[in-house]
Amino acid sequence: MFACYIGAYALVGPDSLDIFLFYDGGMERVLFVVASVLLGVYLNDLYSELRVISRLRLVQQYCLVLGMAFLAQSLASYVSKDMVLGRWHMMVGSGLALAILPAWRFAYDLLFIRSHNRQRILFLGANNLVKAIVKTIHEKPQFGMSCVGYLSDVQAEEEFTRQVPYLGQVCDLLPIYEEHKPSMIVVGLPEQRDRMPLQELLDLRVAGVPVEDSSYLYETMLWRVSLEALRPSQLLFSNSIGPNARNLAIQRLYSTVISLIGLLIALPVMAIVWVLVRVTSPGKALYSQRRVGINGKEFFVYKFRSMYIDAEARTGAVWAQKNDPRVTPLGYWLRKLRLDELPQFFNVIRGDMAIVGPRPERPEFVKVLSEKIPFYNQRHAILPGITGWAQINHKYGDTVEDTITKLEYDLYYLKHLSLSLDMYIIFHTAKVMLLSKGSQ
Repeated sequence: MFACYIGAYALVGPDSLDIFLFYDGGMERVLFVVASVLLGVYLNDLYSELRVISRLRLVQQYCLVLGMAFLAQSLASYVSKDMVLGRWHMMVGSGLALAILPAWRFAYDLLFIRSHNRQRILFLGANNLVKAIVKTIHEKPQFGMSCVGYLSDVQAEEEFTRQVPYLGQVCDLLPIYEEHKPSMIVVGLPEQRDRMPLQELLDLRVAGVPVEDSSYLYETMLWRVSLEALRPSQLLFSNSIGPNARNLAIQRLYSTVISLIGLLIALPVMAIVWVLVRVTSPGKALYSQRRVGINGKEFFVYKFRSMYIDAEARTGAVWAQKNDPRVTPLGYWLRKLRLDELPQFFNVIRGDMAIVGPRPERPEFVKVLSEKIPFYNQRHAILPGITGWAQINHKYGDTVEDTITKLEYDLYYLKHLSLSLDMYIIFHTAKVMLLSKGSQ
């Protein structure tokens, strides 16, 4: 991108390139354009979705990205003319970028993602975790994995067999391995159905063949802890599950600092929202709602009111839903932009919440969900958060199935809680808020 815009000036610039770059602030101007293009690439998910599914769609995405760069130039011109590039300079540089960047993506997809250093995986069994792994391998070739086939005493359904060849029974492990020489063996045998060939697997492992459990690969690729494979003994004897006291103390510190800074910045916005809520519907602008926090302790979470007063007088506690009739017209936008949650900075300062953590749930729902979903109460081992790992990775859901998926993300966060992961979540939350993903 630097080459595109610097090269454009060499083609259409009125002065020499040296003068532009080193004496006329050209390097800073180009840096601003490149930064705006990088931001557009990030907001359009071009860093997370590396596979080129449609060339036309990719070109359209880059048109949108460069359109955002032009918008950034227009906005910057109101601040300082010294921050923007010349009209023809910007147009020629963006034209070069529109030709070169998609071409680079095509080449990267063809030469690297689809062909370079692929791990060939042989699956031993075909449980639900294996099926989820296979689906992810096909959807995200950037993992560099391919499926050799699977072994099972009972052949899986036809749809799965079309994706992964059925190679034989479990007892055929050694001859199948010698025939196909896979890079890795992933074990996903249903406990009551197939016989685990322990001696054969041990011989291959000692010989240097990687052998992994399907739950490990599931966690690595999907960033979730599988509830289906999770056993109480894993939680009891594992050193990696559970909060680390040092990490929790650090989290508490930076959560308080971020909340204080956030309050100072957000106070004018909060004042405007307070006035708008009071003007557009009867009732208080702020309301508190009982939620379940760390170790099951209940607390009151603060939010701007987005529903009509006494919205649950008839229905009782119910999940939010799409096109919820209880939500006011202003409340719809407050939820979409996440502005209704700004008062939760006070909850963080009080110590009821952290910036990042599992979202706190209402006691009525916790009681029901803890009875239906195993390990649900383990998410209360740490402070709940304003945002979280489940919020940036999964859509808003109002079903038990969605709750199970979000719990898998919460358990992953509980296992890997760290400053770097929290900063990653905070960074991505900004995109979720800006694009209104998952809000309801």
